[in-house]
Amino acid sequence: MGRGPLIILSGPSGSGKSTIVDRLLREDGWNLRLSVSATTRNARPGEEEGKHYHFWTRERFLQEVARGAFLEWAEVHGNCYGTLRQEVDPFRDQGIGVILDIDVKGWEQVRANAADAVSVFLKTSNMDVYRERLVRRRTESEEAIQRRLAAARAEEARAGEYDYIVINDDLETALTHMRRIVGPLFERKSHA
Repeated sequence: MGRGPLIILSGPSGSGKSTIVDRLLREDGWNLRLSVSATTRNARPGEEEGKHYHFWTRERFLQEVARGAFLEWAEVHGNCYGTLRQEVDPFRDQGIGVILDIDVKGWEQVRANAADAVSVFLKTSNMDVYRERLVRRRTESEEAIQRRLAAARAEEARAGEYDYIVINDDLETALTHMRRIVGPLFERKSHA
């Protein structure tokens, strides 16, 4: 049994990463799981501990950073986010694919430590789509939305460094593109 693939999915807030990941995880034929990140931000309505994130205090998060427990971590919009090694390595060693929903800074750290990772940047065709999606969430102030849009511009400037770019203006079209990327990762493994 070969090692499970590592798939990195990055993109600005409002690009649809969570929706794409949820749909991919429901696909038949792929032994794929989402790595649950740790964060110091508060849970949003409907988010569950251990399912959406590990919601930690800043103190605990920084203790785990010092212990070397993270594959990657960063401070974003005033909160810490990170991928725990225990959420990735044991599963990949069992042949299970792991998808990481992480930002550009996290991708840089993982890329330096996992040469076999496949990276996908998810984006929309323009900033108006991001803004509309962020407003629809009703979880952000106007000031926070403006910060996220500025961050989106900076993140998009790095999109060309990823293995693939997928435009998510239409969910089904974006999913088709993602299937074309993810599917062969499992076919290669099964024929190895």
